[in-house]
Amino acid sequence: MVDVTVRPMTPQDADAVLAVYQAGLDDGDASFETTAPTWAEFDAGRRPDHRFVAVDPGGRVLGWVAVSPTSNRAVYAGVVEHSVYVAPTARGRGVARLLLETLVGSTEAAGIWTIQSGVFPENTASIELHRRAGFRTIGVRERIGRRHGRWRDVLLLERRSPTVT
Repeated sequence: MVDVTVRPMTPQDADAVLAVYQAGLDDGDASFETTAPTWAEFDAGRRPDHRFVAVDPGGRVLGWVAVSPTSNRAVYAGVVEHSVYVAPTARGRGVARLLLETLVGSTEAAGIWTIQSGVFPENTASIELHRRAGFRTIGVRERIGRRHGRWRDVLLLERRSPTVT
Protein backbone atom coordinates (compact mmCIF):
# COMPACT_ATOMS: atom_id res chain seq x y z
CA MET A 1 0.00 0.00 0.00
CA VAL A 2 2.20 2.80 -1.25
CA ASP A 3 -0.57 5.35 -0.75
CA VAL A 4 -0.86 4.78 3.01
CA THR A 5 1.55 5.76 5.77
CA VAL A 6 1.27 4.69 9.39
CA ARG A 7 2.52 7.15 11.99
CA PRO A 8 2.06 7.85 15.68
CA MET A 9 -1.29 9.41 16.58
CA THR A 10 -1.15 13.02 17.77
CA PRO A 11 -3.73 15.28 19.45
CA GLN A 12 -4.12 17.03 16.08
CA ASP A 13 -5.68 13.78 14.81
CA ALA A 14 -8.43 13.90 17.44
CA ASP A 15 -11.37 14.98 15.27
CA ALA A 16 -10.51 12.56 12.46
CA VAL A 17 -9.86 9.65 14.83
CA LEU A 18 -13.16 10.19 16.62
CA ALA A 19 -15.02 10.49 13.28
CA VAL A 20 -13.58 7.14 12.12
CA TYR A 21 -14.48 5.69 15.51
CA GLN A 22 -18.06 6.96 15.26
CA ALA A 23 -18.44 5.56 11.73
CA GLY A 24 -17.40 2.14 13.05
CA LEU A 25 -19.83 2.38 15.93
CA ASP A 26 -22.63 3.39 13.56
CA ASP A 27 -22.16 0.16 11.59
CA GLY A 28 -23.33 -1.77 14.66
CA ASP A 29 -20.84 -4.66 14.79
CA ALA A 30 -17.78 -2.97 16.28
CA SER A 31 -18.63 -2.29 19.91
CA PHE A 32 -21.29 -2.09 22.55
CA GLU A 33 -20.65 1.64 22.55
CA THR A 34 -22.91 3.75 20.36
CA THR A 35 -21.19 7.12 20.69
CA ALA A 36 -17.49 7.86 20.39
CA PRO A 37 -15.96 9.34 23.53
CA THR A 38 -14.62 12.85 23.83
CA TRP A 39 -10.95 13.25 22.99
CA ALA A 40 -10.18 13.70 26.70
CA GLU A 41 -11.84 10.35 27.48
CA PHE A 42 -10.16 8.64 24.51
CA ASP A 43 -6.78 10.06 25.51
CA ALA A 44 -7.14 9.09 29.17
CA GLY A 45 -8.11 5.50 28.38
CA ARG A 46 -5.35 4.58 25.92
CA ARG A 47 -1.63 4.22 26.28
CA PRO A 48 0.15 7.04 24.44
CA ASP A 49 3.07 4.86 23.35
CA HIS A 50 0.96 2.49 21.22
CA ARG A 51 -1.42 4.69 19.22
CA PHE A 52 -1.13 4.93 15.45
CA VAL A 53 -3.02 6.37 12.51
CA ALA A 54 -2.95 5.40 8.86
CA VAL A 55 -2.99 8.43 6.58
CA ASP A 56 -3.24 8.98 2.84
CA PRO A 57 -0.75 11.20 0.93
CA GLY A 58 -2.86 14.26 1.78
CA GLY A 59 -2.69 13.49 5.50
CA ARG A 60 -6.31 12.33 5.78
CA VAL A 61 -6.76 9.77 8.58
CA LEU A 62 -7.95 6.46 7.13
CA GLY A 63 -7.88 4.45 10.34
CA TRP A 64 -6.39 4.08 13.78
CA VAL A 65 -5.22 1.51 16.30
CA ALA A 66 -4.62 1.97 20.03
CA VAL A 67 -4.23 -0.07 23.20
CA SER A 68 -5.54 0.15 26.73
CA PRO A 69 -4.12 -1.62 29.75
CA THR A 70 -6.17 -4.60 30.87
CA SER A 71 -5.25 -4.10 34.52
CA ASN A 72 -3.24 -1.80 36.78
CA ARG A 73 -1.70 -4.83 38.49
CA ALA A 74 2.02 -5.23 37.77
CA VAL A 75 1.69 -8.88 36.74
CA TYR A 76 -0.43 -7.77 33.76
CA ALA A 77 1.95 -5.05 32.57
CA GLY A 78 2.60 -7.07 29.40
CA VAL A 79 -1.07 -7.50 28.48
CA VAL A 80 -3.06 -4.91 26.55
CA GLU A 81 -6.42 -4.72 24.83
CA HIS A 82 -6.54 -3.08 21.44
CA SER A 83 -9.05 -1.48 19.10
CA VAL A 84 -8.62 -0.94 15.37
CA TYR A 85 -11.01 1.12 13.23
CA VAL A 86 -10.92 2.01 9.53
CA ALA A 87 -12.95 4.68 7.72
CA PRO A 88 -15.70 3.16 5.56
CA THR A 89 -14.11 4.59 2.38
CA ALA A 90 -10.77 2.91 3.17
CA ARG A 91 -11.98 -0.58 4.07
CA GLY A 92 -10.73 -3.53 2.07
CA ARG A 93 -7.45 -1.80 1.18
CA GLY A 94 -5.22 -3.36 3.84
CA VAL A 95 -5.29 -0.35 6.17
CA ALA A 96 -6.27 -2.41 9.22
CA ARG A 97 -3.55 -4.95 8.44
CA LEU A 98 -0.90 -2.21 8.32
CA LEU A 99 -2.14 -0.71 11.56
CA LEU A 100 -2.16 -4.09 13.30
CA GLU A 101 1.33 -4.95 12.02
CA THR A 102 2.61 -1.61 13.33
CA LEU A 103 0.95 -2.22 16.68
CA VAL A 104 2.43 -5.71 17.02
CA GLY A 105 5.93 -4.35 16.31
CA SER A 106 5.47 -1.51 18.78
CA THR A 107 4.12 -3.66 21.60
CA GLU A 108 6.72 -6.39 21.15
CA ALA A 109 9.52 -3.80 21.21
CA ALA A 110 8.09 -2.62 24.53
CA GLY A 111 8.00 -6.12 26.02
CA ILE A 112 4.26 -6.66 25.76
CA TRP A 113 3.54 -10.37 25.43
CA THR A 114 -0.23 -10.43 24.90
CA ILE A 115 -2.61 -8.33 22.83
CA GLN A 116 -6.27 -9.14 23.27
CA SER A 117 -9.52 -7.91 21.81
CA GLY A 118 -13.23 -8.61 22.00
CA VAL A 119 -15.02 -8.97 18.66
CA PHE A 120 -18.65 -9.64 17.84
CA PRO A 121 -18.96 -13.00 16.02
CA GLU A 122 -20.85 -11.23 13.22
CA ASN A 123 -17.79 -9.06 12.46
CA THR A 124 -16.24 -11.68 10.19
CA ALA A 125 -13.87 -9.21 8.49
CA SER A 126 -12.31 -8.32 11.84
CA ILE A 127 -12.06 -11.96 12.88
CA GLU A 128 -10.24 -12.83 9.65
CA LEU A 129 -7.93 -9.80 9.97
CA HIS A 130 -6.96 -10.89 13.46
CA ARG A 131 -6.52 -14.54 12.48
CA ARG A 132 -4.09 -13.50 9.74
CA ALA A 133 -2.19 -11.39 12.28
CA GLY A 134 -1.65 -14.38 14.57
CA PHE A 135 -4.62 -13.97 16.90
CA ARG A 136 -6.64 -16.96 18.03
CA THR A 137 -10.06 -17.25 19.59
CA ILE A 138 -9.67 -18.26 23.20
CA GLY A 139 -13.31 -18.13 24.21
CA VAL A 140 -16.80 -16.82 23.78
CA ARG A 141 -18.40 -14.51 26.28
CA GLU A 142 -22.04 -15.42 25.73
CA ARG A 143 -24.70 -12.75 26.06
CA ILE A 144 -22.18 -10.49 27.79
CA GLY A 145 -23.99 -7.26 26.98
CA ARG A 146 -26.80 -5.61 25.07
CA ARG A 147 -26.59 -3.29 22.13
CA HIS A 148 -29.86 -1.61 21.18
CA GLY A 149 -31.70 -4.06 23.43
CA ARG A 150 -30.23 -7.18 21.81
CA TRP A 151 -27.97 -9.56 23.73
CA ARG A 152 -24.62 -10.01 22.00
CA ASP A 153 -21.84 -12.55 22.32
CA VAL A 154 -18.20 -11.47 22.15
CA LEU A 155 -15.30 -13.59 20.95
CA LEU A 156 -12.18 -13.08 23.05
CA LEU A 157 -9.18 -12.98 20.71
CA GLU A 158 -5.56 -13.03 21.78
CA ARG A 159 -2.14 -12.83 20.20
CA ARG A 160 0.75 -14.14 22.26
CA SER A 161 4.11 -12.81 21.17
CA PRO A 162 6.50 -15.47 19.92
CA THR A 163 9.46 -13.20 20.76
CA VAL A 164 8.64 -11.64 24.14
CA THR A 165 9.36 -14.13 26.89
